Amino acid sequence: MLTLHHLNNSRSQRILWLLEELELDYAIQRYERDQVTNLAPPELEAIHPLGKSPVLSDDANTVIESGAIIDYLLRVHGDGRLYPKPGTPAHEQYLQWLHYGEGSAALPLMLKMYTGRLPDGGEALQPRINDELNRHLGYLDKALEGVDWLVENTLSGADIQMSFVAEVAPLLYSLEPFPRLAAFRTRLQSRPAYRRALERGGAYAFGPGDIT
Repeated sequence: MLTLHHLNNSRSQRILWLLEELELDYAIQRYERDQVTNLAPPELEAIHPLGKSPVLSDDANTVIESGAIIDYLLRVHGDGRLYPKPGTPAHEQYLQWLHYGEGSAALPLMLKMYTGRLPDGGEALQPRINDELNRHLGYLDKALEGVDWLVENTLSGADIQMSFVAEVAPLLYSLEPFPRLAAFRTRLQSRPAYRRALERGGAYAFGPGDIT
């Protein structure tokens, strides 16, 4: 039995979306952030020592990290859906997006978020962080030129992984210079499976404005 250990307002929302796209049977174990610190509760450490979400349990298997979970679900439970054929250029692109979404692309967003909490807003660091945001958001915007989805213009796990970047970015930085990325965000948030995931997961601060 698949069980998603789901923390509110976290990367686990995109795993819910994938589960709904694949129409899999699954259970949700919900956890709520501390209202003062915004940290995950200690109960998550009973599932995995890092105490982070998402965590996927599949009988005896426990999988952490969004990219690994996405790839596991598609390989083991996807029946070829949303999963480019291994050994093809499309599969290599898919793998690169899986790593990029939690690697190079995530770093400037996290820096923007955390420095914004400093007393001076991390003023000295902002020009460099903004340069990196422009570089990475521009790269993603360019990748979406003339297409709706990142790999062969077909929805895949790559889009699931990159959805978090698309959703968090406009809360920290203007997407006005990146219209294709903004359209990508609107497009994925309009999918019926995405909407079902919101209903299953509960309030999500990074979602569309018509659902909170």
